[in-house]
Amino acid sequence: QVQLVESGGDSVQAGGSLKVSCTAEGFTGRPCMAWFRQAPGNEREGVAVVNGAGGKRYADSVRGRFMIARDNANSLYLQMDNLKPADTAMYYCATTSQTSCSRLSLIESDYQYWGQGTQVTVSS
Repeated sequence: QVQLVESGGDSVQAGGSLKVSCTAEGFTGRPCMAWFRQAPGNEREGVAVVNGAGGKRYADSVRGRFMIARDNANSLYLQMDNLKPADTAMYYCATTSQTSCSRLSLIESDYQYWGQGTQVTVSS
């Protein structure tokens, strides 16, 4: 049983920084792991993805401000700097049923396992 649990969400001022984390268990290998976010009234969007070798991909809206990382225990992190009110959303950790990561996808339907989310609120 794959379980993903996010933590670290908070309320911050614009321009501030925040790091969210995801603990993962129950899967084998080194599948793609990704962060998605969903603001009220919006569709869920891909933020960043990392493969088992450290390859990364970012959405245009966060490139240069956010950094994704994973450790050998398959915990996942998202360091967010220079936060903007537009970054306000529920942030979700996701992974796939594959044992490796052949394509750095930011497409929601490519991911089978999801956490419950952690709320990030950025005020101006």
